[in-house]
Amino acid sequence: MPAPTTQPALPMSKLLPRMALALGLGAGGGALFFLLHVPLPWLLGALTACVVGALLNLPIRMPEKVRPPMSVIIGVMLGSTFTPQMMAGALGWLPSLVGLAFFLAAAGAVTITYFRFVAGYDMRTAYFCGMPGGLVEMVLLGESAGADTRKVALVHAARVMLVIFAVPFIVQMMTGANLARPAADAATFADLTPMAGLWFFITAALGLVVARFAPIPAPYMLGPMIVSLIVHLAGWTTFKPPVELVIFAQIVMGCAIGCRFIGVGAGELLRMILTSIGATAVMLTVTMIFAWGMGALFGLNPVQVLLAYSPGGLMEMGLVALALNIEVAFVIVHHLVRVLMVSTGAALVAGPLGFRTRPPTA
Repeated sequence: MPAPTTQPALPMSKLLPRMALALGLGAGGGALFFLLHVPLPWLLGALTACVVGALLNLPIRMPEKVRPPMSVIIGVMLGSTFTPQMMAGALGWLPSLVGLAFFLAAAGAVTITYFRFVAGYDMRTAYFCGMPGGLVEMVLLGESAGADTRKVALVHAARVMLVIFAVPFIVQMMTGANLARPAADAATFADLTPMAGLWFFITAALGLVVARFAPIPAPYMLGPMIVSLIVHLAGWTTFKPPVELVIFAQIVMGCAIGCRFIGVGAGELLRMILTSIGATAVMLTVTMIFAWGMGALFGLNPVQVLLAYSPGGLMEMGLVALALNIEVAFVIVHHLVRVLMVSTGAALVAGPLGFRTRPPTA
């Protein structure tokens, strides 16, 4: 996922020290948040530390080439959470998937209105800033429609950051659960047997093959996830991701999100975050209303629906679901449908509004 600003390529001799500094900052921020009992500390601490580092112009960097291998690890981890019992209830997801379409329409309309009349953006920019879709898809569609793509990119990057930051606190307030510590039954590297390690390697390798040839979104995450869920649903293995690997993945993802703001001036970032706080608050309010409504109407878990509808990134929300011990399959399926609905719907609705667009190509 591209950063909001274009960053010049660096030779490996300069890139590696910057990556090491970013990871060191991220780990330090995660450790601090862990000691402070902040929900989801390793992800949020790493994110915060790298945003601060970017604002202070520290020599940090987390290049896009880091995302594919991390995506593979996260995909295998997410796939390992699928169980036959979980999938047996998949038909019960239909009401929330139908409700998702109404949620996206409501959230998009309210947020677009906010960007147009409160933030004062032109209609094209407000439209693509307000759509609860992926950063890449909205930037590409916005560019073809003549929107201010820098604002679109910054708004969506800030939205993902704010949603990831807000949702754990909301979940903790709703449930009273302690989200600052791993689950009591979390596996560790000490529990990883040679056979479990072999299965991890096999699912990752076969997942890369799927990622290479299957026309799916987020292939480096979904390919390994598909293979992992197949072997788990088939009962061939029951290995679970070591908590240390989950923590490492959270640190890397937090650093990657924080480093998106490298090169953004403090004044511009402050204005963008203040604008995005309002938009995110509006969108999350609509999300919570729908989560409680779906719970009341269909007996669904409001916390689960909240996480499934929350307008964060697909990979990030899957990682949050894993860390929060929320049913990952439910969350991932809803976010895949959300990405498809928004990408398709945004282009279709843009036509009648007079915005000429082309489908996203990446």
